[in-house]
Amino acid sequence: MSLPFHIVDVFAERRYAGNPLAVVLDADGLDAATMQAIAAEANYSETTFVMSAPEADGGWRVRLFTPAREIAFAGHPILGTAWVLRQRLGAVAGVRLNLPVGPVPVRFEADGASEVAWFSAPPVTAGPSCAPERMAAALGLAPADIDARWPVQQFGAGTAAMVVPLASLDALRRARLDLAAYAPLAAEGRPPLTYLFCRETREPGADLAARFFFEAHGVREDPATGNGAAFLGAWLLTHRALGEGPLSLRIEQGHEVQRPSLVRLRARIAGGTADIEVGGSVVATVRGELA
Repeated sequence: MSLPFHIVDVFAERRYAGNPLAVVLDADGLDAATMQAIAAEANYSETTFVMSAPEADGGWRVRLFTPAREIAFAGHPILGTAWVLRQRLGAVAGVRLNLPVGPVPVRFEADGASEVAWFSAPPVTAGPSCAPERMAAALGLAPADIDARWPVQQFGAGTAAMVVPLASLDALRRARLDLAAYAPLAAEGRPPLTYLFCRETREPGADLAARFFFEAHGVREDPATGNGAAFLGAWLLTHRALGEGPLSLRIEQGHEVQRPSLVRLRARIAGGTADIEVGGSVVATVRGELA
């Protein structure tokens, strides 16, 4: 069996930046154990598996795997997978992916000489808050490094993360997730995924800077995090930290792992509910076949 696969960089302004993703096409014949083994072999934060034909509703069924487990929702795999499908289908305006969390539409928008892929986030729900000093200890920070004006709070859709507002770019740079220190929080049901952000940035064109830590055979850091940006959008709307909105933000990420990334976020309240979109550019790097 030989299956086509692609590697793309998502949320990348150039090749070999952003968050890399492996996309395996025509994956109908693979069972979950084989998909998991391929994802572990690729060792990217996620690998996606796309079925060979759209389902009855026109959406493409996709399964998402980290090196350790299958997940229901993640941002950069959505954009990268939709981009790869669009190359196969031709210049379509949009693609819908059927994920375990539900259908997720992706559209493509011109941005000067480049193009940005956007996904509409599924409903994001708020979870419990966490005492800032407890989160600071788990991140190797002082309590004063947490921005005390706003809560540390869990948000999620399929997967969930703790959204952590930091007081400075210096605190963001110094943060490290310690799973042993985080264990008491995990025992209370807090996910070992943390989305950290601050208002201070490196690049003058960015509005926020972010980092994302997660557990997959040990602590890993994501170069760019689409679902985390969606959770941030819900957090910002809930707490009005940047005003009433609508919001249109550029989030820098990935500098600490030498993969600079740019994540775009749009968030507003429409009809009493949160309308959140996450966007980014996609760059192809590898095309081949799985033996």
